[in-house]
Amino acid sequence: MIDQELLDILACPEDKTPVKLADDNLVAEINRRIEAGSLKNRAGNPLEKPIDGGLVREDGKYLYPIEDEIPIMLIAEAIPLEGIGPSS
Repeated sequence: MIDQELLDILACPEDKTPVKLADDNLVAEINRRIEAGSLKNRAGNPLEKPIDGGLVREDGKYLYPIEDEIPIMLIAEAIPLEGIGPSS
């Protein structure tokens, strides 16, 4: 999916911390919520199409979606992860 060299240089555009690939379970849960119409990005816009993958910020608060093998590293497009995943 994402080349390791690219992953090594990518960082969160907001706080410049490293990002890591989201696991398949997290991506599946996000896509379930997108399909249900219950997920919005940081800009407050509802997400309408499933993501191919994601890059999770080091602190686990946000995921930057991957669409067509391209990471979307825009703060407004980040998906808040509060209440999503194993700790929810």
